[in-house]
Amino acid sequence: MPDPAPTRFQVALARVRVPLMWAAGAALLAGYAGLSWWAGWSLFAVALAVYLRLGTVRCAPRVLRPPVRGRWMALTSPVDAVPSQGAHAYGQTHALGLVAEDGTRPDIGWRPLSRPPEDFPAFGRPVYAPADGVVVAVHDRSRDHRSRNSWPWLLGSVLENTLRELRGPAGLLGNHVVIDVGGAYVLLGHLRKGSVGVRRGDRVAAGALIARCGNSGACTEPQLRMQLMDHRWPLVAAGLPFLWEAGWDGGSETAGLPETWRPFDVPAGQSGPEAGYPEADEVRRT
Repeated sequence: MPDPAPTRFQVALARVRVPLMWAAGAALLAGYAGLSWWAGWSLFAVALAVYLRLGTVRCAPRVLRPPVRGRWMALTSPVDAVPSQGAHAYGQTHALGLVAEDGTRPDIGWRPLSRPPEDFPAFGRPVYAPADGVVVAVHDRSRDHRSRNSWPWLLGSVLENTLRELRGPAGLLGNHVVIDVGGAYVLLGHLRKGSVGVRRGDRVAAGALIARCGNSGACTEPQLRMQLMDHRWPLVAAGLPFLWEAGWDGGSETAGLPETWRPFDVPAGQSGPEAGYPEADEVRRT
């Protein structure tokens, strides 16, 4: 039976994960100033292990609602791999990466090198609150860039994303909203610039319209990132497991999540077998 909450060790690793990587990078640079290269590379090896692999949280999952409606597909999912994004940093251990899949989504190829975000069906799609809660953080200033879904751009995105990380969480997550759902924090990322309709302190109901899907931050095409964290700041957060409630795909009788590369349909106007979504304007200013 899984633990009800992350262990102290897992939380401690999450708090130092990104700062430790920064310290390791500084130690390597200090090698040019006389610091032992052996010490620098040893620290870097430890930091890389913590950043990528150590400290996986496997506590009992929180049950939430899907933040989208209609036909979508998971590019990354904790159903198939944990950490689902390849790293634990920034609270993304159990993150979902979702793209709209209506049959018009451009596939990866050699040409064109990039496309405008409007070419993808996810761009501009509504994003809804997965639970009742209070908005504790909003970032809505990052631009929506062109796609990176060509083979040359995918190779170059490794360097690009490294440079993005120098800007902190917003460089990777793009425009995002963090909602305190009681004991945990939901982050919705890669949102469209200027589309966020809530602000810090707003109370939102599950199913309330939050923003629209965009192509901001470190993403190859317009998509939505959803992740659950133990802290409001992704920089020091531990990623927590979550599930979508029963009926998330119109037929499941138990809570679950989509597998990667398998399109699914979230029924419009419902979030479970018996309950409907609240109206999209259920946001209260405080």
